[in-house]
Amino acid sequence: MVVSTASDNIVVPQATKVAVVQHNAGTDVEQNLSTLETLSKQAASEGAGLIAWAEAFAYLGRHDGKKEILEQLPEGGPILRRCQQLARTLGCDLLLGGFHEAMPDDSDRCYNTSVYLISTGDIAAMYRKIHLFDVSIPDGPQLMESRQTAPGDKAVCVQSPMGTLGLTVCYDVRFPALYQRLVQMGAVALTVPSAFTATTGAAHWHALLRARAIESQSYVIAPAQHGAHSANRASFGHSIIIDPWGEVIAELPEGDGYVIADVDPQRVADIRSQVPSLANQRPFT
Repeated sequence: MVVSTASDNIVVPQATKVAVVQHNAGTDVEQNLSTLETLSKQAASEGAGLIAWAEAFAYLGRHDGKKEILEQLPEGGPILRRCQQLARTLGCDLLLGGFHEAMPDDSDRCYNTSVYLISTGDIAAMYRKIHLFDVSIPDGPQLMESRQTAPGDKAVCVQSPMGTLGLTVCYDVRFPALYQRLVQMGAVALTVPSAFTATTGAAHWHALLRARAIESQSYVIAPAQHGAHSANRASFGHSIIIDPWGEVIAELPEGDGYVIADVDPQRVADIRSQVPSLANQRPFT
């Protein structure tokens, strides 16, 4: 398997239909992938040029079970190959929001990796989640992602049909410096595939995503998990696409499904021209 470079895929940015797919993953990989395939085929039939899946799309459960399905990247295994075949079949790009990537030197831990597949099935980019979800909220989630997951350390953009796309994952959304860096790298849209907890999602999901869109003057594309995964884990849902003015242009509050919206790089250029806040940034001490 070869990871494609920018020179391999010269893309003229244009308005593109983007679908965010929402589902409720559990520990049955076959069921999870079958659900995603069905929904993605429907989205592609409506003209989606990019289909984005949520974090932990193939498996959401205890780490012991996750260790059994880890795959090295970019070589991959049965999960990656199945996703690559789907991208080829649908003829569109596919964002694997959170792939459980094996670490070559540590069998007990993994990376939480966003993988961007182009329509040929080739990997165009991989982003390893930098900010890991280590929280303890009274009467809420008690999670320590860093116990079993290693952080990445590189900001990553990829060329997509609508232009430069910045890749992030879930908890990253609370760290605006990452998004500022992605915009400096040329991003006109930002992906935030998530399994946001029900507690923190109800409080912060919309506010954080709209803030990232407004301050970055970029589209935000956020596919999400929804519903109860186990007795003590539930996701907020509300898969969403937000335009660079901060307006919600597509949202699926709950349930399995998808929503589609046009992501237009000209809209980004117009807003950045009308309110040149990115150009107006000044150094300070």
